[in-house]
Amino acid sequence: MSEIELKFLLDELTSSELWGRAKALKLASGSPKTRTLRSIYLDTPEHALKKAGIALRLRRDGRRWIQTVKTRAELHGGLSQVGEVENPAPGGRLCLEAIPDAAVREEVVRRVSGAPLQPVCETVIRRSASELSLEDGTRAELAIDIGEIHAGGRSAELRELEIELIEGSLGGLFDIAHLLFPEGGLRFSRLSKAARGYLLAEQGWIDPPLAPRNAEDVALDRAQIAEQAARDVLRECLDQVATNVVVIRELDDPEGPHQLRIGLRRLRSAFSVCASVLKSPEMTRLSMEARWLGQEVGRLRDIDVVANNIVRREAEAHADEPGLPPLADALSRQAGGLRDHLRKVLPDARVQAFLIDLARFVEARGWLVPQDFGQTERLAAPVAELASQALGKRWKKVGKRARGLETLTVEQRHELRKELKKLRYAVEFFSPLYPAKRVDPFLKRLKKLQTVFGDLNDAAAVRAMLTGAEAPGAGDPAAQRAIGWVIGASQARAEFGWAGAKTLWGSLDETRPFWK
Repeated sequence: MSEIELKFLLDELTSSELWGRAKALKLASGSPKTRTLRSIYLDTPEHALKKAGIALRLRRDGRRWIQTVKTRAELHGGLSQVGEVENPAPGGRLCLEAIPDAAVREEVVRRVSGAPLQPVCETVIRRSASELSLEDGTRAELAIDIGEIHAGGRSAELRELEIELIEGSLGGLFDIAHLLFPEGGLRFSRLSKAARGYLLAEQGWIDPPLAPRNAEDVALDRAQIAEQAARDVLRECLDQVATNVVVIRELDDPEGPHQLRIGLRRLRSAFSVCASVLKSPEMTRLSMEARWLGQEVGRLRDIDVVANNIVRREAEAHADEPGLPPLADALSRQAGGLRDHLRKVLPDARVQAFLIDLARFVEARGWLVPQDFGQTERLAAPVAELASQALGKRWKKVGKRARGLETLTVEQRHELRKELKKLRYAVEFFSPLYPAKRVDPFLKRLKKLQTVFGDLNDAAAVRAMLTGAEAPGAGDPAAQRAIGWVIGASQARAEFGWAGAKTLWGSLDETRPFWK
């Protein structure tokens, strides 16, 4: 049996209002039923089951005890898909031999290998649940879980919402989320209760400490088809974007906006490099929404870069320039205003709809176009074929933009910079498919060239930000001197790097493309 559910974290206000909204929308036919669930998760002293991706649970539901084994758990974008096998456990007694599925039973017994099974954690949850239905026939159970997780002498509160599919389409779960939360504010739940319990037992918390999330490698495999690889790349992009949305809402770390912008750019690049299998009206719409959000985040990121990475760097290196620290402070105050604005945008309905629709696109095969009769064949193509075509296309575009490199205008340099960035993202997506000894030299030379174009972009950003109508320091001679200093220093750095750009491009151009 497979359990499929969409999971979100809740705050107190949301959980108290939810049932009224479900009734008003006529999604729920009756009142919710509330019961207390006590669950005990068990494992060997070495956590052999956890290492194998298995959760073993005894649950008391009213007067009944139920033994459950969960396997093959996947949780992406709030959507949990897991194999589940249950059987009665009279008196709350564990009995591996009673597991009804022979394959699951043999796997659990093999993993336990005679070791003692002991409690790892316990959850005590008050669950309010009711069945919901949509006009298209989709039926789901909406459950609001409020309670605590206990492990290792510690406890932590948990408020979680689950929308579990009973019958109908997977996409219906996302439709229900849209209907129940039209105003925004949702957060995907990224961990199962079992995973939270293990974290509490081992590290003392049920969620890892919130921190900016960098892009991670995607473990692509040459045995995959193009659709599977595209899905895995998009899952990584979604996770980076969704995590950093929360980071910006709750932390002042300037790395949060930086990583969110990177995540959005990687997402749009993934759409582009996988267009042969993903292209659809919904992909185009999501790409445009990612572009809009990237522009919102970009304004804050740009001023953070100028204030912290450029002006403060000059202030630390040249303490005899008294106008530099006040200039950095003035820019930081402007950044604070932009951060406040962004914190109003991110919990709003538009961003939430984008994240839910992106998760639906990734997990419910939102790229399928019924009228496209050749799509099935393209989706089933080997991933290596997709990678070769996508990398070749990106490389060709870079080469076209780089012609006559030393004579490029400012606008042409900017376009080349964007193509280099897209190429780098494509290389990072598909690099696991190729030997590192072939990928690394190409990527190393590409990054060096990107650094040159990054300095050019920084110089342009400094000039635009410090000479525009909203530039700080108008009428202040010390500030004007500092502005001139920063513009000159950033321009000199950019020109110095540009002097070696032709050599760096030649080095990259001579590197054998690793995908051929």
